[in-house]
Amino acid sequence: MLMGALAIALAGAFAGTAIYINVAEQAARLQLDHRALLAEWKPSCKRGFAMQASLAAIACVFGVIAFFVYFDWQWLVGAMFMLLNWPYTMLIVMPTKHRLMAVPPEEAGIESTQLIRWWGRLHAVRGVLGVAGAIFYLWAAA
Repeated sequence: MLMGALAIALAGAFAGTAIYINVAEQAARLQLDHRALLAEWKPSCKRGFAMQASLAAIACVFGVIAFFVYFDWQWLVGAMFMLLNWPYTMLIVMPTKHRLMAVPPEEAGIESTQLIRWWGRLHAVRGVLGVAGAIFYLWAAA
């Protein structure tokens, strides 16, 4: 059950960080002025991306391993939800991220703030995918 427990823990960690980013960090940063908002968002996004990408990938791998160990389809569905974070992020979230990263600090304004708001809505889907993956992993383990 070790593979399943690791899949559950990592999916839960991914979902928790994704939700935290939207509920706490995004909400707090949106209280800042345009320039400070962009200045805070850029390094936060870089660091968060590296952490979340790793969590999603490793949670997926452990889910696939658990599927082959236990031959229970829920592990594979949970792994699929964790894996979906990658193409979703690359195809849907990254264009907005790249636009924001290209904005020079002195040009921060209402447009960059609106893009960060939009980025937050896009990022919220990642939390949903992580929760769905964790639910399927928990279902498989039950």
